[in-house]
Amino acid sequence: MLTGEQLKQQAGVRTLQAIQSEVESTNKIALSVDCVIFGFDENKLKVLLIKSDLKKYLGKWSLLGDLVFPNEDLDAAAYRILKQRTGLSDVFLEQVHTFGKVSRHPAGRVVTIAYYSLINVQHHKLNILDNELHWHDVKSINNMAFDHQEIFDTCLKQLQKRVQEHPLGFNLLPKKFSLRELQNLYEAILDFKMDRRNFRKKFFSMDFLIDIKEMEQDVPHRPGKLYKFNFEKYEKKKKKFIGIDF
Repeated sequence: MLTGEQLKQQAGVRTLQAIQSEVESTNKIALSVDCVIFGFDENKLKVLLIKSDLKKYLGKWSLLGDLVFPNEDLDAAAYRILKQRTGLSDVFLEQVHTFGKVSRHPAGRVVTIAYYSLINVQHHKLNILDNELHWHDVKSINNMAFDHQEIFDTCLKQLQKRVQEHPLGFNLLPKKFSLRELQNLYEAILDFKMDRRNFRKKFFSMDFLIDIKEMEQDVPHRPGKLYKFNFEKYEKKKKKFIGIDF
């Protein structure tokens, strides 16, 4: 005679106990997090990398990553790993994508979740410099360890998409900034030169810039007007804001 458990299985009903048994016996999968930290510095877009300490990838650069603890939420793991690797604890991270190719890690089946952030390098001092941790120009990145090139490329595309949907870049600029500085920022992130008049026309049409009636001082070029970003007006209109089409 069939037991109650066997009858349930025949009927296609999977109990919690059966699922737990299946997970323990077949799903030997590790979970990790990789953080792609972009930084704006000296009119360049940079990314934070370390040297891989795995023999197979010795000498290659990699992202900031590690395994997720069994009792740890993904977001908590991302912030923990970032702090352990860099000492940074005041950085906002956004989840981007999951990478799960069977052979992506030489140690076995490791699925990783990528997070990214965009910060002003001058405002965030690195407190840990292990494994040659430092900033790299994004234009110099190639042939990274693991599948980190794919992860980096995906996060860069997401960043470029986001800065056109939301004016995130203003947090990277001084409180008072020139239109030259603003254009340098967007050109660095989007990686193409923009027409000066067209760029300014687009931003003025958004009506988020405040002319503070001041000029640049001690600059090696013709001084330009200084502006502030109207965060209050943006908060009121952001639901209707359709982005910047460059």
